[in-house]
Amino acid sequence: MIAPAAHPALAYARAHRARVVSELKRFVAFPSVAGNPAHAGDVRRCAGWLAEHLRSIGLEARVRETSGAPLVVARWSGAPGRPTVLVYGHYDVQPADDPDEWTSPPFQPAVRGDELFGRGACDDKGQLWAHVNAIEALLRTTGRLPVNVVCVFEGEEEAGSAGLLDALRRAPGEFAADVALVSDTPMRAPGRPGITYGLRGALSLELEVRGPSHDLHSGVYGGAVHNPLQALCEIVARLHGPDGRIAVPGLYDGVQPPSRGERAYLARTGPSDRELLANAGDPPGGWGERGWTAYERCTVRPSLSVNGITGGHGGEAGMAVIPAHAVAKLSLRLVPGQDPSRVDRLFREHVARIAPRTVRVEVRTRFGAQPARMDTRHPAMRAAARALRQAFGAPAVFLRSGGTIPVVNALGQALGAPVVLMGLARPRDGMHAPDERMHLPTLFRGIEASIRFLCAMGRDASPPAEKGRADR
Repeated sequence: MIAPAAHPALAYARAHRARVVSELKRFVAFPSVAGNPAHAGDVRRCAGWLAEHLRSIGLEARVRETSGAPLVVARWSGAPGRPTVLVYGHYDVQPADDPDEWTSPPFQPAVRGDELFGRGACDDKGQLWAHVNAIEALLRTTGRLPVNVVCVFEGEEEAGSAGLLDALRRAPGEFAADVALVSDTPMRAPGRPGITYGLRGALSLELEVRGPSHDLHSGVYGGAVHNPLQALCEIVARLHGPDGRIAVPGLYDGVQPPSRGERAYLARTGPSDRELLANAGDPPGGWGERGWTAYERCTVRPSLSVNGITGGHGGEAGMAVIPAHAVAKLSLRLVPGQDPSRVDRLFREHVARIAPRTVRVEVRTRFGAQPARMDTRHPAMRAAARALRQAFGAPAVFLRSGGTIPVVNALGQALGAPVVLMGLARPRDGMHAPDERMHLPTLFRGIEASIRFLCAMGRDASPPAEKGRADR
């Protein structure tokens, strides 16, 4: 049911690895930063380059305008009666605001050893590149694909996927498919593939505190005027209780806890507290909600993070100033049973209760995304597990992820089809961090896994459920 080892597409992919890396370097060189008006032209140029590349390998591709950043949509429909696989990815990237923290410039991709470094190399250009090259290998060697394919690559996943979500609402039939294949998630460990079956949702907020109409001299007014930066810190300090729980009343109402069987499976297959903290850069100790492991806190429990605080003087020299305003950027990660709009309302009510009356407070919502959970028993999930095991030589682990891919829940609902999250990022590949990198041997194995998965879906593979399945 899986592509045999002698399949010509596998040999083609292995023979063209140097070109795969060279083209990926060109792709990563585009500073396609999501949501930043200064990079809007780079986002559009990246979309055009990607569409042209997809045409060059034999797909019908176009840049499709949306209410936000453009989509790159590509199709191959030469397999009537066979399933359609939607391949999703995103060509936009996180900012790289601290170039001094990078060993090499973030948009001048460099290969060191067996890793390609650059912003977006792993999240998500390198991961989606595996599927693009799997499609190319099949077309170049057999002249056709075992399934029909529609590729949907967006340019604002890191900013909430507004354009794609709007397109899915307005014209769901345009993206009709029997299964969606996504690679934008982590592996279990280097060399150990993973299939993510649960993602947390998200709520991105800005909290602004304003005081005087302009900055003040801290000697003249210090002690008489409530400093907005101090007031903001006071509010932030009251967003968690001493037990690590989020202190917003009602936030945990409706949260669906994992079953005893799932907790046992997560404990057996997931990272230990020590391993997870090592992957996080070895902080002095763990932190968070009591009664849960670090892995559970990151995946099956809600979280609230302060992503940044700005206000006042940030230069090297001292400056005796009381700033007129201060801003905190916050992100909440939500789990099944939580709705972003309800949590948004609860958060605003809590801030209104605890904010000092000596300042003015405003909460702005940037975007929200629903959590997602997939059925690990679905034949497409099992086909993916077999493809990964064949490619990596190790069994795939079903994982829950603390991250968010806004479009996953929407894709599942719009298509009425399973979403397979085939992760190709190692835990320490620096997604959203300096020195982000793509491990090239993992990329090559990902191409092989994608070839095998597409071949399996083309044969309507329905592998039986594996023994020892978690109670999910």
